[in-house]
Amino acid sequence: MVRQGYAFPPAEAPPTVHAAIAAGNRIAGRPYRRGGGHAREIDTAYDCSGAVSYVLREAGLMKSSMPSRGFRRYGESGEGEWISIYAKKGHVFLVVAGLRFDTGWTNAPEGPRWSTLSRPAHGCVIRHPAGL
Repeated sequence: MVRQGYAFPPAEAPPTVHAAIAAGNRIAGRPYRRGGGHAREIDTAYDCSGAVSYVLREAGLMKSSMPSRGFRRYGESGEGEWISIYAKKGHVFLVVAGLRFDTGWTNAPEGPRWSTLSRPAHGCVIRHPAGL
């Protein structure tokens, strides 16, 4: 569920999923900036890969940030039960417990946001963290 810009995990979700959603909530609504979220742990603005890196790092699923193309080889192939990463050259987004965490797909990117709406994933490689 997404309410007033914040995501809420299902009660039965594993602790890692709760941690991922809490991390996304901390940066949701921040502005978009190319390269944002890569040079420092907490940033004032995020790009797509900086936001995904932050969420996965804070959930204990990564040690550092990675550009969008790197996520095409992250984790295991296919959709995960709880977390799925959709990556292609130039863009990456997450679906956590059925909620999309993305910087948008309009002509003018916005900062990271939660959404219950799906988005076209043409050309994306779908990956997931092991066990999730």
